[in-house]
Amino acid sequence: MAKAATKTIKVEQIASAIRRHHSQRSTLVGLKLNKIGRVTELQDSPEVRGMIAKVQHLVRVVED
Repeated sequence: MAKAATKTIKVEQIASAIRRHHSQRSTLVGLKLNKIGRVTELQDSPEVRGMIAKVQHLVRVVED
């Protein structure tokens, strides 16, 4: 059987983690982001969506 194609989501960091709570910094690291302007492509899952929601003021979902 062919495996279903996994959906991905691109996330870009648009704000600094300086003067933010350590849990928000850890979330950015978990999203593979730690510098402004960095873009990462992640699997689109409820867990990743929750992480993005936690730091929604620091990141942007990039549309293709």
